[in-house]
Amino acid sequence: MTRYESHIKVVPFAKEKIFNFLSDFDNFGELIPKDKIKNWQSHGDHCTFEIDMVGKVGLRIVESTPFDTIKYTSEGSTPVNFFLWVQIKEVEEADSRVKLTIKADMNPMIKMVAAEPIKKFLEVVAGGIASHKY
Repeated sequence: MTRYESHIKVVPFAKEKIFNFLSDFDNFGELIPKDKIKNWQSHGDHCTFEIDMVGKVGLRIVESTPFDTIKYTSEGSTPVNFFLWVQIKEVEEADSRVKLTIKADMNPMIKMVAAEPIKKFLEVVAGGIASHKY
């Protein structure tokens, strides 16, 4: 499996607020700029959207540890099987750190094409989480 990680982002909110927001895909779409994805659809615990050069992506929440970690997995006709983790650590009250990690099962050809869009996606989402007003 290939692993990609976002930079650690500072989020000036309590980890409980961040976790609760990210545990519902109906909120998640607010974090991704509309020019980066197309055809966003969410249904609480799962969503689908399209990314240029990657194609249609589906995500579903498969596991969570309240206020610390949310684990998503690929779903549907996603071209690559992957897991996405959101880790949240509260440094002090209303001061949290967030990091996103993707582990993907890719052959070398897909890896060459998808690596940069995946890295950009992680940074866009991490940046959205960091700048959102919970």
